Amino acid sequence: MSSFPHPTTDRDFRGYGASPPAIRWPNDARLAVSIVVNVEEGAELSLGAGDEANEFIYEAVERIEGSRDLCMESHYEYGTRRGWPRIRKALADRGIGATLNACGRAIALSPWLAEEAVADGHEISCHGWRWEKHVHMAEDAERVAIARTVEAIGAASGMPPVGWHTRSATSINTRRLLLQNGGFLYDSNAYNDDLPFMHEDGGRDLVILPYAFDTNDMRFQPGGGFIQSDDFARYCIGAFDRLLAEGAEEPRMLSIGLHLRIIGRPGRIGGLERLLDHMAATPGVWFARRDAIAHHWRAGLGLDPWQPRPPAER
Repeated sequence: MSSFPHPTTDRDFRGYGASPPAIRWPNDARLAVSIVVNVEEGAELSLGAGDEANEFIYEAVERIEGSRDLCMESHYEYGTRRGWPRIRKALADRGIGATLNACGRAIALSPWLAEEAVADGHEISCHGWRWEKHVHMAEDAERVAIARTVEAIGAASGMPPVGWHTRSATSINTRRLLLQNGGFLYDSNAYNDDLPFMHEDGGRDLVILPYAFDTNDMRFQPGGGFIQSDDFARYCIGAFDRLLAEGAEEPRMLSIGLHLRIIGRPGRIGGLERLLDHMAATPGVWFARRDAIAHHWRAGLGLDPWQPRPPAER
């Protein structure tokens, strides 16, 4: 017997363990591939937008204080002006549906992008109102940010979003607020598995679709390890091949994270094209929007079909 108190935690270190659900993807695919296109341009911090500071996170890291940072604003504008058309074409040429993980303010400023995405068959999910962490956000402010994001995306796309993903750290209230909102099928704020899982609170549930920072073009930023376009392609292909092999025994899911202003550069877009061609030429792959994966997972668990609910009382 230990002489010291045993630690306690609300964290789940085991997950499914050796007994994952016996769920197969459509057409008996071994691997569900989720392409996530992050749309943040116009939602980054900017004094010109009335924010408290300027954004400083980019490949050229520099803080400009006390005045608009027109240089940084221009860097972000590249994403919608040139990055999106290249990514859009790469997906359309291969008939691949994606999920656009979009900030509400970004879509409010570029509603045409939402219209094009929906016309191509893509899903638009929520990435916060501004491109910011929620970890220190007051509960009432976070509730407003969630509602404002839903409204902006619904107005631009013609349909209410059903997915959420906060930039990096959430608050301890985020999932509860998503459930209280009633309109969310899934949450992508997890990095702890290669399979979806369920979260329940107050009689309401969410499908949790883990995301990934390694199979992600954000690693082109300083210190991330990607330099050439082939760095991105080779790493993601390695993850894809491994998960596909594991999928012969039990289900697997792979998330590929993209950003308009990053992979959309002319020196990098070829890496995405090579990756997509490799995956598309491989049998046993289900390219799926995140909402489709969440619906399929619920069905595989024998749960009732998801329907939005009225907002819960606080």
